[in-house]
Amino acid sequence: MTPGAEDIFDRHLYLARLERTKRGRPDILSHSIAAEFAERLDPINRVFDQACLIAADPEPIAAAIRASGKVTNLEVLEPNASEVLPLKGNAFDAIFDILNLHLINDVPGRLIQLRRALIPDGLFMACLFAGQTLNELRQSWLEAEELVTGGVSPRVAPMIDVREMGALLQRAELALPVVDLDRTMVRYPDAIALIHEIRSLGLSNVMTGRSRKPVTRNLLGEAISIYQQKFSDDDDRIRATIEVAWATAWAPHESQQKPLKPGSAKFRLADALKVPETKLH
Repeated sequence: MTPGAEDIFDRHLYLARLERTKRGRPDILSHSIAAEFAERLDPINRVFDQACLIAADPEPIAAAIRASGKVTNLEVLEPNASEVLPLKGNAFDAIFDILNLHLINDVPGRLIQLRRALIPDGLFMACLFAGQTLNELRQSWLEAEELVTGGVSPRVAPMIDVREMGALLQRAELALPVVDLDRTMVRYPDAIALIHEIRSLGLSNVMTGRSRKPVTRNLLGEAISIYQQKFSDDDDRIRATIEVAWATAWAPHESQQKPLKPGSAKFRLADALKVPETKLH
């Protein structure tokens, strides 16, 4: 584990909830992610001999990978409680991590493990909930708890933002990192419907610092009321922000393009723009 990493998430509880919801879990999320993943994989002009998929709901993603014709052999891993992956070094020329990194305690350490499992010039692709995901629910819980109990406890997991994800890829010594964000506004009849869907996906609160006390009717009612007041539309349906970060990077290889050293440019910008150069004193 990376020095200083803390256990923010109870991985055993997370896996137990995934197992409990496995049969009745809505598939709209995994299928939409699989479709987006296929679109992002399509422009990569390469066939990968040995690839690994890590996902909590791997079937739709695996089907998309096989249908792409870009992977010859695919190994599938579902999340486990350990921070150590059962992957050998230099074993894969592609690793795909789908909707998993946002609930990893030691993300820097996990990325280093994944980089080591790639052969030189191997591809890493990942997506994870990020940015402002469920920010409306987080704000509503915090305000309601402050009003009802006079204190707060973590109820919605912290999210990695785009810049932080890019920095983490570089820290893991992955090359040519690219990270972008897909933002979707989802609407529900009310906050209760949103909370029920989160539970049905096995994604309810698994933070180690969560309150162990049952949620009272008073607290739940206040949170729902605040959500309705602050984040509803004219038709009284509430909004929920979902942001998914997509990351692509490569294991380092000497053939990859390198950034030019400062002062090594052969042409001046002023010449390219056909404007006079003005020096600042």
